[in-house]
Amino acid sequence: MAGEQDRAEGRGTKAWGGRFAKATAPTVEAFTESISFDWRLYRQDLAASIAHARMLGRQGIITAEEAGTIIAGLREIAREIERGEFVFDPGHEDIHLNIEARLAEKIGDTAGKLHTARSRNDQVATDVRLWCRAAIDDLRTRSLDLQAALIGQAAAYPAAIMPGYTHLQRAQPVLFAHHLLAYVAMLERDYDRLGDCRRRTNVLPLGAGALAGVGFPVDPQAVADELAFAASAENSMDAVSDRDFVVELVSVCSLTMVHLSRLAEDVIVWAAGEFGFVELDDAYATGSSIMPQKKNPDVAELTRGKTGRVFGHLQALLTLLKGLPLTYNRDLQEDKEALFDAVDTTQAALVAMTGLVETMVPQPERMAVTATASFSTATELADYLAQQGLPFRQAHEVVGKLVAQCLAAGKSLAQLTAAELAAAAPQLGPDALERVTATAAVAAKDVPGGTAPRRVARALQAAQARLAAHREEASQLEVGHSGS
Repeated sequence: MAGEQDRAEGRGTKAWGGRFAKATAPTVEAFTESISFDWRLYRQDLAASIAHARMLGRQGIITAEEAGTIIAGLREIAREIERGEFVFDPGHEDIHLNIEARLAEKIGDTAGKLHTARSRNDQVATDVRLWCRAAIDDLRTRSLDLQAALIGQAAAYPAAIMPGYTHLQRAQPVLFAHHLLAYVAMLERDYDRLGDCRRRTNVLPLGAGALAGVGFPVDPQAVADELAFAASAENSMDAVSDRDFVVELVSVCSLTMVHLSRLAEDVIVWAAGEFGFVELDDAYATGSSIMPQKKNPDVAELTRGKTGRVFGHLQALLTLLKGLPLTYNRDLQEDKEALFDAVDTTQAALVAMTGLVETMVPQPERMAVTATASFSTATELADYLAQQGLPFRQAHEVVGKLVAQCLAAGKSLAQLTAAELAAAAPQLGPDALERVTATAAVAAKDVPGGTAPRRVARALQAAQARLAAHREEASQLEVGHSGS
């Protein structure tokens, strides 16, 4: 058949070729094709096409028999792709025309009726929204997995005390669990942002046509219901030109990567010999080709490094959109590679960091040794004086001088004598030294959100309950989708 010959030669009859007298130049064909990356939309394209065909038949725009033939053919194509038998042809430009061409080979001219009352403009917008929706659900699941790993480590080491840092200098003792739960809080915000993004993504563009709507009595709501869209687009011009949802998803990926990068940096520091707060599992570290003793935190380092890659995709998308007139422009083809790679990178980083956190072994003894080093409990003495009635600014100065005195004498705050304390300030009684232990320091922060053990225990319980609720919500959503 001629169609098969064109396919074999890498050309293929153009769906838009009627007004053209010349074939597309090979360099242009290579420059404009998108099948090399948008083949990833095949599940979404098939699902949307099946829903569209069913609607066309139901509305009498095509016959019920034609709709059934088209749907059967599309399902056969789905099986071919899943089996790896489908040949993606650059001559057919994109995933839409590749599927349509194969459908024509299977069912003949009836395949051409599938494109009634739609354009590739609203078709691709629908496919990308479906893909993003699935990606969001996956990212939310992976975010919960990392939250679970952090919560698990916090629950396993509830009493471990470590130095907290500002400016990467020892500042005040905190519970290790408290530190981990800070990342749970960040990931929870990412989870919420993904949910917000999903809501705005979950709008059906089909029915918008090329830009103005279509001249057939279509039923977008029926298609929206079949594809589990919450609504259909309000404005046909916006429907085909909008890529806000892509930018928003990559923006959430970027912020998620910020949080993963910060966690990665902490792990890199904690695993360094100078700190020694955690031991990384061999399965999540690598070695050196020249130094036999090395265990390198490459998973964390690559997570930190790949963050810039996701940022770059966000900038590319913003630049892509900033000067586009309404409505559809071919520039929008460039959204997909940035979107796919940003999501892929974020998914991979979430998985890798989850495994890293799950398997790392904290070293509470080493943490404890450094928890009160560098005078990190000095604030406790200042608070003690303030509680005795001394203005805090004066208390701060008194303790600062005591620290300088200790530095000169080569001693710690705990080694100060009662006479030295009294000489510094009469309000400093002998019991003041009870405040400079790491245990007393964390216990004193008994305020909402603080690092006191009972506060952290409550926060841990709340995080566990929230995680369980999210898992249940996701399970119910999955059941709902499988039944739609």
